[in-house]
Amino acid sequence: MDVSVSDPMVGRLLDGRYRVGRRIARGGMAMVYEAVDTRLHRTVALKMLHAGLADDADFVRRFHREARSAARLSHPHVVAMFDQGEDDGTPYLTMEYVPGRTLRHELSSRGRLDPREALTFLDLILQALATAHEADLIHRDVKPENVLLGDDGSVKVADFGLARAVSQATSTATQGLLIGTVSYLAPEQLTHGAATARGDVYAAGIMLYEMLVGAKPHDGDSPIQVAYKHVNDDVPPPSQAVPGIPAYVDGLVLRATARDPNQRPADARAFLQLVRRARSALGQGVDDAQLTQDLGMAQRQGQPSQPPRAEHTLVAPMEPMPAGAHRQGGRLGPFTPSGAPGVVGVRQPSYDDEDYEGRPPPPWWRRLWVIGAFVLALFVVAGSVCWLAAVGPFTRVPEVIGTSRAALPQLGERSGVVFVPRLVFHEQVPKDRVIRSIPTRGERMFRGGTVEVWVSRGPERHLVPNVIGMTERRARRVVTGANLAVAPIQQEYNSDVEAGRVIRTSPTPDTPLRRDAPVTLVVSRGPEPLSIPSVVGLEITQATTTLEGLGLTVARSDAFSDTVPPNAVISQDPQPGQGHRGDTVNLVVSKGPEFIPVPDVVRMGEEEATKALTDAGFEVEVRQSSLYLGMNVIASQNPPAGQPTRVGSTIILEKV
Repeated sequence: MDVSVSDPMVGRLLDGRYRVGRRIARGGMAMVYEAVDTRLHRTVALKMLHAGLADDADFVRRFHREARSAARLSHPHVVAMFDQGEDDGTPYLTMEYVPGRTLRHELSSRGRLDPREALTFLDLILQALATAHEADLIHRDVKPENVLLGDDGSVKVADFGLARAVSQATSTATQGLLIGTVSYLAPEQLTHGAATARGDVYAAGIMLYEMLVGAKPHDGDSPIQVAYKHVNDDVPPPSQAVPGIPAYVDGLVLRATARDPNQRPADARAFLQLVRRARSALGQGVDDAQLTQDLGMAQRQGQPSQPPRAEHTLVAPMEPMPAGAHRQGGRLGPFTPSGAPGVVGVRQPSYDDEDYEGRPPPPWWRRLWVIGAFVLALFVVAGSVCWLAAVGPFTRVPEVIGTSRAALPQLGERSGVVFVPRLVFHEQVPKDRVIRSIPTRGERMFRGGTVEVWVSRGPERHLVPNVIGMTERRARRVVTGANLAVAPIQQEYNSDVEAGRVIRTSPTPDTPLRRDAPVTLVVSRGPEPLSIPSVVGLEITQATTTLEGLGLTVARSDAFSDTVPPNAVISQDPQPGQGHRGDTVNLVVSKGPEFIPVPDVVRMGEEEATKALTDAGFEVEVRQSSLYLGMNVIASQNPPAGQPTRVGSTIILEKV
């Protein structure tokens, strides 16, 4: 499925969301690329209409119809449709990306498949088509190129771009353009443009032939030659090309590809039942003659004819002799009855005829054994039919919709079928109740056959994960990994949460939500910036009110000041300027001047007294007393010892 082509689309960011990668396919209407959904972080298949068709309103409408048609289908074997949009005038679709290959690549590498594997593929393909037909949708382009084989073993039908609601139209021709692939178009599509579910069945039959034989049944040098063969030639049985294919597998191909659409199964669901009967016979290794007969293996044009059998002369009813009729040898001559040209009849002889040779009629009792044998045969046939219908190897699918899962084994035992449950989410049907079944109620099937039933798991809900404190990028991955979507990010200032980390989510963690429901992440922008004013000189109460009103935190310390009044701010840290909400501002508050008792230095030496006063925070002035004797001992001090005095004041000492 890889195509390496230089393309200007590769690398573009489409519609601001889809990063276009490599081109993986090219179709008649559009190009398909691998792309990454940058919003949901997943790989998708991006389908873009060819530039030459984007200007054609009819093609654009058909392109949009693809999205609407495919979006209505929900089935594990149908490629899921995600989104549609338009970029710079060019419509596009986004679909499920299926890594792997197509059935065409598989056939090209292997040539052909064995019958069991071919029917397995066809079973899965018909399941997807049956879902479409039940929704009144026709695919109209069934072919190996539109069957995707995933690396995980999945099989999905793609490209419902040519599908159209049966209720809207049934013609494949649009403004003179025949839509489809000629090798797989049914005869009525080629001759009348009529597209029905039987046309999809025809294409599926051609695919089955191609899987079994490794080549298409009709080939030619031009599409016109191929189309002519589809209209005028029957598809040959695959066993002519590959001996050993069972007769009932031949019958599947011939029944599905009958040129008369009324001879084909009515839709994919009816064809699927025949295919499953054939798969069951293959699995058991038996030759299912009943299935071969049900498939109507009638003589087909181009097939070997049966050996000729002896034919009896048809006898016409007696008619009145016309005028002029004559007798030949005493008996009525031959004649041709009206409405049956070329068939020779003779009049039934009558025992009352005068020219009859006179043999008496046989006695009545000689005819009793004929009557008895006829009655006995009639009873045997009637009994066999009743046994096949009532007991036999067949049964009918019971009504299971709404049944509890626990009751399925007992119901299956009574009905002669085996139920295979498949659990799926459903918004309306309660948990463990059956939503639908395949085959559906009342369909005829072999006893012991399997019936797939879809059982509700209840509404699909996913819990909102706790991503508080995570980085935005990691939180996105966790939310999308929980099958939820990330709504547009909201940001707000927060002093407690680091910038770029999640503050909270809406809804809150552990809230159950539907798949892909949006979750809003509120991410921190860090502390809110603001301007810190100057409060130096303000009274402490006023300064605190001013700073806390801005969202700042105030820390206080006290200090003595000779210049600043008590309870006024001496200084602040940080200084006025830029800051953030929640920052702490340290304020130094004045206690006023500091007063301490003057130390007693009388009778100390000059140097000792000076040092003691200086250490206490005072200034010292030493004078000689009037009785100075040169001893340099302090005789007096002013202020006197013990008197409270403001720190920094000058103490006058007199020495002798």
